[in-house]
Amino acid sequence: MAYLLQAVTRTIKGEKSREQGKLPAVTYGAGNETISLDLNYGDFLKLYKQAGDSSLIDLEIDGKNVGKVLVHEVQYNPVKDTPTHIDLRRIDMNKLMQAPVVLHFIGEALAVKAMGGTLVQNLSQVTVECLPKDLVSSIDVDLSSLKTFEDLVKVKDLVLSEGLTIVAPLGDVLVVKVTASMTEDEIKAMEDAGKNLDVNKIESSGKKKEEEGAAGEGADKKADEKKPADKKPSEKK
Repeated sequence: MAYLLQAVTRTIKGEKSREQGKLPAVTYGAGNETISLDLNYGDFLKLYKQAGDSSLIDLEIDGKNVGKVLVHEVQYNPVKDTPTHIDLRRIDMNKLMQAPVVLHFIGEALAVKAMGGTLVQNLSQVTVECLPKDLVSSIDVDLSSLKTFEDLVKVKDLVLSEGLTIVAPLGDVLVVKVTASMTEDEIKAMEDAGKNLDVNKIESSGKKKEEEGAAGEGADKKADEKKPADKKPSEKK
């Protein structure tokens, strides 16, 4: 699908542009100078919802097509969570590039449907390297291969189109698997211990209740002895 983003050259500060209802942006890269731009707020939101971060976009500045870009960064208002500034990276169509690509989960896991398991997705995107012409907007992950709790999909198992190479994360990193559903007691014990519900830390519901009680009791005692200090929330620029 082809995407087109129209912009005009900006000669004032971004703050002034926002006051006029415009969305300030810059474009740079591929050996070109940095240019300050103004975008139509509504047009950008509509395009970004469709194109995301991994689709090539034709950029027009003052009515002239200047080539392909990727949305490199979107800065947001920390209160309203609305875009305040856009970075557009220009792409040299003849050079290898790296870009994030989202994972699209398809199919149904038998271990969920027939065994009542819980689907645990460890990754939502990967970084690929390719020529711009080979860039895709998403990579499919087929869940039908997850028939038991032992089955899993790693990065190295992903099926890629020709010309694509995944550069991050490493091939042995888990993408998705199915775990046995946890009991309410197990979830409470992990919450009390201050642990993250992580696929590598989730315990099977088949363990003995005596072991659960001992683990939960020890974790509670440790949490009482040493509570983590409150952290000041980081402020998004």
